[in-house]
Amino acid sequence: MIAVLAMVPGCMRDTGEGVVSRFMGMEPTALAPRDSTATPASAELEEVSPIIAQLQARRSAIASGTPYERVAEAVMQSDARVAEAELRVAQLRAQAARKNWLPRIGPDISLNSLGGFAASLVIDQVLFDNGRKIAERDKAKADVELAAVALVEDGNSRVFEALTLYLAAEEGRDSAAHFAEAHREMTRFEWVMSERVRGGVSDMSDLNVLRQKLASIQAQQGRAEERSRTALAELNAMSARPLDALRGLGGLHAAPEAPPLAVLRAEAEREATLAEARIARAGHLPGLSANGRLSDDGSLSGGLGVTTDSLFGLGTMAELNAIEAGKETAERRVAQAAEAAAREIASQSRQLEAYRRQLSEARLLTAQARQNLDLFQRQYEGGQRQVMDVVGVYETYAGALETEIDLRYRAARAELALARLQGALAEGARI
Repeated sequence: MIAVLAMVPGCMRDTGEGVVSRFMGMEPTALAPRDSTATPASAELEEVSPIIAQLQARRSAIASGTPYERVAEAVMQSDARVAEAELRVAQLRAQAARKNWLPRIGPDISLNSLGGFAASLVIDQVLFDNGRKIAERDKAKADVELAAVALVEDGNSRVFEALTLYLAAEEGRDSAAHFAEAHREMTRFEWVMSERVRGGVSDMSDLNVLRQKLASIQAQQGRAEERSRTALAELNAMSARPLDALRGLGGLHAAPEAPPLAVLRAEAEREATLAEARIARAGHLPGLSANGRLSDDGSLSGGLGVTTDSLFGLGTMAELNAIEAGKETAERRVAQAAEAAAREIASQSRQLEAYRRQLSEARLLTAQARQNLDLFQRQYEGGQRQVMDVVGVYETYAGALETEIDLRYRAARAELALARLQGALAEGARI
């Protein structure tokens, strides 16, 4: 009997619905959904999920050979990869779910009325379950897809955090170099003014103003250097090797056409929700199973049973309607995620364009301020300008250059944020 029950699923691979239908006096087409106890075909086992295929085909927008690429490689090498472990767990569960159509076998030991133990071997095979086994396999597959999306999201977020820290360190170093140059220039002005005061040509108040400006520039330089050191320390903590010597910005290619990761997550969640709905629906409908028992005295027994997980009640139809409504809700969540992702990408794209336009204008203003400074320098050397006049023009030039540095890194951060929204900071196949 055990051998016969074990062969039932294989015999019903192609005709399971017909056998059960004739047994129950129904037409095969009257069954919905189809019997899920049939063995999955090899094509189903080898079927590649469209979501995972899209993740594997996703390309990184980071240009090769740039500092960005070196930072990304360093932080990915040191990743703890918790999401990868979760994906492995989901894959093992999906692998186990692929064999849920096989019969279940196990011992049954009980205490009889005479105080003795009665042992038997029980085998149970589901013949018809309203599609529950298929839904369980689909749920396990959707869990793998969700774990795969989470893995790519984790890599994308990690690279974004590392590159953000690298930009903060680089901006701090550029700002510190700018303030160091401004400090040298202001020191030269302070020396000239101190000589003029010593000679009785200028007033002491002008010298005090210059010294106050020097102290302010030195404080700004110190803050910039501290920001750079802090960002580098945090970046090195999450990197496989020190990145202190790395300098310069890295370019980003245009992100390849691919759905945002938020949309892929919503699609995977939709598949999981639909599978859960089919499992819940099957739990309210009767199923057919065959079972056999081999007792310790050598006796065999078996039979067929019609069972259901939930008994019918006055609210059963409402529960079934709620399950159907949940399917529509899952579909709408995908549309909502696509709309939200499109809005965020559009907003970030406009912001990036604005920063780039402002950076171009700032560069033009810096060039004009430099020309004015050169003119005032020549006029000062010719005796037509005072020291404080040149100092005021130099402050204008230094402020324009500081604004240019700020906008350059704002644009770089906006570009990174856009690539993150598009899921283009980590290559799917390498992850």
